[in-house]
Amino acid sequence: MLEKVLIANRGEIALRILRACKELDIKTVAVHSKVDVALKHVKLADEAICIGPNPSPQSYLNVPALISAMEITGAQAVHPGYGFLAENADFAEQVENSGFVFVGPTAEVIRVMGDKVAAIKAMKAAGVPTVPGSDGPLSDDPAQLRATAQRIGYPVIIKAAAGGGGRGMRVVENEQSLVNAVNITKTEAAAAFGDGTVYMEKFLQNPRHVEVQVLSDGQGNAIHLGDRDCSLQRRHQKVIEEAPAPGIPEEARQAVFESCVNACIQINYRGAGTFEFLYEDGNYYFIEMNTRVQVEHPVSEMITGVDIVKEQLLIASGRPLSFKQENIIFRGHSFECRINAEDPVTFMPQPGTINAYHAPGGNGVRVDSHIYNGYRVPPNYDSLIGKIITYGRDRNSALSRMRNALDEMMIDGIKTNIDLHADLVRDPEFKKGGVNIHYLEKKLGL
Repeated sequence: MLEKVLIANRGEIALRILRACKELDIKTVAVHSKVDVALKHVKLADEAICIGPNPSPQSYLNVPALISAMEITGAQAVHPGYGFLAENADFAEQVENSGFVFVGPTAEVIRVMGDKVAAIKAMKAAGVPTVPGSDGPLSDDPAQLRATAQRIGYPVIIKAAAGGGGRGMRVVENEQSLVNAVNITKTEAAAAFGDGTVYMEKFLQNPRHVEVQVLSDGQGNAIHLGDRDCSLQRRHQKVIEEAPAPGIPEEARQAVFESCVNACIQINYRGAGTFEFLYEDGNYYFIEMNTRVQVEHPVSEMITGVDIVKEQLLIASGRPLSFKQENIIFRGHSFECRINAEDPVTFMPQPGTINAYHAPGGNGVRVDSHIYNGYRVPPNYDSLIGKIITYGRDRNSALSRMRNALDEMMIDGIKTNIDLHADLVRDPEFKKGGVNIHYLEKKLGL
């Protein structure tokens, strides 16, 4: 069993990891930038060490500083959380080469799944359904580009192989604009990601975003924890998530679950991971795999009773999975609202001091947050300051509890998106379930 873990992150996920470590009697090391000295997990950790100035490249993305912190404190392993270095294969490799444990997949698997072209190839080989596409990088030959697009059928979307977060994408409606769109996307991808490789896929018109949570121990055992619907998005950023995804035929759902589990075993996956799909007209289309814990992992925990972060730590300790698939019983429904320090109209970040904070409570309400009265939200990082998660015996009861929780929550001193969430959970179409990924932007007039 791991004895000491360094938490290479900040905010709510760092506190979430610390709590899981405490439950397993694992000592913790919190690293922080200068501005983050007052973070809650920094105060609660067994040890804390400053790794640099406020800018992320000089602190949370500073690999030599993180490895030095592990050496100084005697930490055996590092948990990267999400964001920052969580899906950085070079970081995972340097950690392992330095004699430490990376809580997550191997560097090799992270590299494969981080390259969209390689990931799609691996998923096809494992039987996971994928979007019709170019089946590899696009060439510079205009005739070949046109033939590929004609085979797939317009509209198509050009994507950067190394892209993510909604960047490096361009939709092409017709043949006249195809070649120019490919060239522009290649140039943008090279500038943004250091890799100009692009590929082509069928552009789905009104899909939903549905993802499957998996756990795999790298010892031949893998399970799924059901699916989540993350379709309520703004500019490819998730706003509200729920589990299970509503209105999907059980036969289609079970088939994709089985393919994801098989893929984990085939690629020798280790840890927690998420297969992301576009879902349209009864069909799933794989888009990417996130090789880390997700922001929205709590909704899967609520409907299964499985502590995903604890399982990550157990797997990293060399233990086999604690559960078999038949042990996982799905009960009820869960929602998560991401609470951001941002203007609810312009969505601009709103750093500042929290003068008063009151968290909601009651049956079926969970709040994952690092904020407290007097906490100063810095301007240097992501604006996520907490998550409200609710659970109910069915979708309606979970949604009703979310409405109450949002009404109860009070954060004074900074602007937040609480009012936006309060409006969304009362939206008639969202209440029905099954809105597509374009719904929120259309509602907001974006």
